[in-house]
Amino acid sequence: MAPRKLAAGNWKMNGTLGSMDQIDALAEGHGGAACDILICPPAQLILPAVQHGKGIIKIGGQDCHAESAGAHTGDISAAQLMDAGATHVIVGHSERRADHGESDADVAAKAAAAHAAGLIAIICVGETEAQRDAGETLEVIATQLAGSIPAGASAGNTVIAYEPVWAIGTGRTPTNDQIAEVHALMRDKLQGQVDGAADVSLLYGGSVKPANAAEIFALANVDGALVGGASLKASDFGAIITALDAA
Repeated sequence: MAPRKLAAGNWKMNGTLGSMDQIDALAEGHGGAACDILICPPAQLILPAVQHGKGIIKIGGQDCHAESAGAHTGDISAAQLMDAGATHVIVGHSERRADHGESDADVAAKAAAAHAAGLIAIICVGETEAQRDAGETLEVIATQLAGSIPAGASAGNTVIAYEPVWAIGTGRTPTNDQIAEVHALMRDKLQGQVDGAADVSLLYGGSVKPANAAEIFALANVDGALVGGASLKASDFGAIITALDAA
């Protein structure tokens, strides 16, 4: 067994019902893809996205609450995502950590809830620009991994995404050596913490686009990407999918 290749798109707070034509285009153009294809749209679009994905495009949530139900206005549970047809959920994205003050413990609780509901948790880690400049990157990533991955995590229910905060939406990317260094660290740190650590899919995220996808996917321990803006257009995301298939 080897890690599954995964091209995941995070639409963030973008998209309407009119955007389903992009899902249609992906399903029509990449039905024979060797990699898994995932789109994580805003919550209100999950059900129609599942329908338009036709089983070819997997659909996921962008976040979930740690509780399965209750008085949590505006939140959504992992069970509700599953009920709508989602297969995955992103937890611990840097925007959630920064904008909502989510700690590693919060992320681990959400990932555990995702696992309990039958979803695959995409657990995000990444350093800020200040941490990178201070030479703290590897320490930060190791600490986030140790605190954000719940007990019971396995290659079957967990994906790890490395997204340097300073590279998200900025057009900047780490050097290939920097990406490879972090992914090697992650693979090593997962040993003993995740069942089947060698088979956990490790994604890179942060200004991934058609122009740089192939060289990123050629790096050791990079099994795919978590893509932001470039996933909003089927033509751009399709080129990234094609690059991953060729890797």
